[in-house]
Amino acid sequence: MQTRFTAAQLEDSATRSSEQILRKCVHCGFCASTCPTYVLLGDELDSPRGRIYLIKEMLEAGRPATSEVVRHLDRCLSCLACMTACPSGVNYQHLIDHARTHIERTYRRPLGERVLRRLLKAVLPVPGRLRWALRAARWGRVAGPLAPRRVQALFELAARAGALQPASRLARPAAAAATAARAGRVLLLQGCVQSVLAPAAESAAVRLLERAGFEVEALEGCCGALVHHLGDADPALAQARALLARIEGALSAGELAAVIVTASGCGTQVKDYGFLFRDDPRWSACAARVSALTRDITEFLHEHAPPQPAAQTHAARGLTIAYHSACSMQHGQSLDRIPRELLARAGFDVHEVPEGHLCCGSAGTYNILQPQLASRLRARKLENLRRTRACVVAAGNVGCIVQLSGEEGLAVVHTAELLDWAAGGPEPAALGKRSPG
Repeated sequence: MQTRFTAAQLEDSATRSSEQILRKCVHCGFCASTCPTYVLLGDELDSPRGRIYLIKEMLEAGRPATSEVVRHLDRCLSCLACMTACPSGVNYQHLIDHARTHIERTYRRPLGERVLRRLLKAVLPVPGRLRWALRAARWGRVAGPLAPRRVQALFELAARAGALQPASRLARPAAAAATAARAGRVLLLQGCVQSVLAPAAESAAVRLLERAGFEVEALEGCCGALVHHLGDADPALAQARALLARIEGALSAGELAAVIVTASGCGTQVKDYGFLFRDDPRWSACAARVSALTRDITEFLHEHAPPQPAAQTHAARGLTIAYHSACSMQHGQSLDRIPRELLARAGFDVHEVPEGHLCCGSAGTYNILQPQLASRLRARKLENLRRTRACVVAAGNVGCIVQLSGEEGLAVVHTAELLDWAAGGPEPAALGKRSPG
């Protein structure tokens, strides 16, 4: 794609990076069929190629974002399926991130939307606030039918989140910790949302890692992904710096085998720290090192944990599982095969999900900000999951787990919990809630 940025514009690092990305696009359109919003809406401007044109024109002109541009870019889920499909290596992730930052800095949204976005940025990254907000939202469901659609979406999500197991802090089983051999030392990111909604995934990860002989240390803090994808770059980078400082301190205490992440949305973000801090003289080297050390829990187990047969003493062996490959896993981190292999090795009967490349509609805060499109994507994903005839869905991202939970007869469980169960750990709580068959 030909670009017309001025020399002055290219002095800016973000613009220079976007210009290089734009030049790689050859207008082939292979991305369109993989884009969830184009599949739903059929509008070229709601395809990656259409959005790339909008971004190019906006950035080249150096003008504030218009309402039309904002509408089409806001509809983007950042699922990154277009990057998997692209034969030219167009890094749409960095391009849409730059565009969202530009929108946030130049476009004044309606008051209601500004308030909602500020609430999301203030509440979601802070576990204590999130717990309080979930309780408040559950009470607020009484007025749900009278509330605006986006508020109703919040209530619906709160209800599905409430069906998950109660929040608790990361639990390290004393017996496992005492008997673990010292194969190495790892940090396990607790994060923000998952530590509230799905803490059992982190506890399962601890048991899996300690069985493999690794010493596990909890890493608290938000990675900045939620705020980053809302286009608010400075607070997102501040959250990332705080996390980097904690990791730097842990690195100074001795070698680390890895930084382990159990929420794939966070993993995609942390693996991108090297790029995000490329121009920061204080943090660039540390960020690059952390990105290189970061592994999804399944990725790390595949690399370091010896194969373990499925336990013979419970119903895990042969249980039919539909593996939902979160967008941040399969497109953001190119991890699609490994989780399936681990589940199959553990004794589960793993089924492919039709249209597995399409997003479920969670996408961070998308199911709150774009509830109608998110609901359509959820319904489509659930229908495809039912076609597998599985009663259990494995997923590696807390957003997907919340988005897909709440359906009768369908238990949605973190992959780590299933792997831990198959190795002799506790049965995931969600399995007890599914209907027989």
